[in-house]
Amino acid sequence: MQQPTDPHPDMRDDRFHDECGIFAIANHPDATSLCAIGLAALQHRGQESAGIACADGHTLKSFKDMGLVSEVLTEENTAHLKGHLAIGHVRYSTTGSSNRLNAQPIQVNYKAGSVAVAHNGNLVNAASLRRNMETEGSIFNTTNDSEVILHLIAKSRRETFDRACEEALKQIEGAFSLLLIDKDRIVVARDRKGFRPLCVGKLGDAWVAASETCALDIVGAQYERDVDPGEIVVLHADGRIDSYRFCDEEEPAMCMFEYVYFSRPDSYIYNRSVDEVRRRQGEILGREAPCPGADIVIGVPDSSNTASLGYAATTGLPWELGLIRNHYVGRTFIRPSQEIRDLGVRKKYNPVRHVLAGKSVVMVDDSIVRGTTMRKLVKMLRLAGAREVHLRISSPPITHPCHYGIDTPIRQELIASSHSVAQIAEYLRVDSLAYLSEEGLMQSVQTKKGFCSACFNGRYPVKFEAVDKEVFEKSSTTHSRS
Repeated sequence: MQQPTDPHPDMRDDRFHDECGIFAIANHPDATSLCAIGLAALQHRGQESAGIACADGHTLKSFKDMGLVSEVLTEENTAHLKGHLAIGHVRYSTTGSSNRLNAQPIQVNYKAGSVAVAHNGNLVNAASLRRNMETEGSIFNTTNDSEVILHLIAKSRRETFDRACEEALKQIEGAFSLLLIDKDRIVVARDRKGFRPLCVGKLGDAWVAASETCALDIVGAQYERDVDPGEIVVLHADGRIDSYRFCDEEEPAMCMFEYVYFSRPDSYIYNRSVDEVRRRQGEILGREAPCPGADIVIGVPDSSNTASLGYAATTGLPWELGLIRNHYVGRTFIRPSQEIRDLGVRKKYNPVRHVLAGKSVVMVDDSIVRGTTMRKLVKMLRLAGAREVHLRISSPPITHPCHYGIDTPIRQELIASSHSVAQIAEYLRVDSLAYLSEEGLMQSVQTKKGFCSACFNGRYPVKFEAVDKEVFEKSSTTHSRS
């Protein structure tokens, strides 16, 4: 068979790039420190850059840089961020180049004062909005689509900050879980389809907002509810909270891949336990694609551990730790440099030889994108002595790229877009291969609608501009040379 394209041969994963994580806290005297702690719990959502913007009722200040939360948000770097309001961001770049200028929060000054934004998602009409603004004389400091939102706020003639934010949100399309801060309030918003998760919680008299509930847990906040699609929640400096819709209610299209891979298993997103959904994915996969004669089940750590436990429970096969992940390497695929990627699978995973030797192994993973890293994992198991390797994937074949905040490969690089299951199995050199059906995936969330599964079926719920990425990449090249 013709082998799939392999532009990043050791990219882990053979799966999507990650997205971003956001955190906010209002009405707390130690807002900056708690924001940094909350961002540490969301580090899995982006390891490229980190930043915080903090307000004290008089001024808004921020700090951001390239690197992990522990490297960037040190006591020394954040000592000047005093206040009781704070928003934070950890980033993987989807639009805009990988440099400090594009790290978030992005802060600007305009006629009404200072404002900063932290954004998780991707605006599908950002390129056309930006072109129009530049034609009218607007000057952009970054190549990040999130800066478009700030320009729309600055152009608004609405009387209050939150109403100016509302006017801006009505003009943008696509995926956004959003935090906006001025000197005395935080505006929390989620796009009309609810592509990306966002929740609010309570910590004494303070309010907290975060991409996932695991970030609420780490600061001791109590989960209150999800932010509804199309809703604005205003967190005031004195502890008051307001909420209202900025658009008519629509059929939601929440990202199914959050359950497959992105979110931490200890989080609740979209009002469901991630651990429970992933366990059901494995259980359903075990019913759909058992493996008679196999000896053990292993997962590809860490995101596939829960699904592999579900598979083992359904099939009755013993679950073993067959692969050990080096947690100090991090998710190498969301590191921007090719040099780091090229260190490859050997640096991240190591087989437990006495568990694998002479065994027929069922390896459960959550997804295959290009297939290049999976092929190396299979080879690693065989070198460790596995007699047979049977691969089970707890999601359907990924056949289409995402346009809503995940920087996926182009369609030609997705192995399942042009190869059958049998061909993929041949390329990976496994004894058998089976995917979870799309029907089984929907059963795992116990509903038939309300989710975006475009990466599996090509049914995109929101139209996107084909020129978006081209425009921003062109801008990125210009900024990268400066």
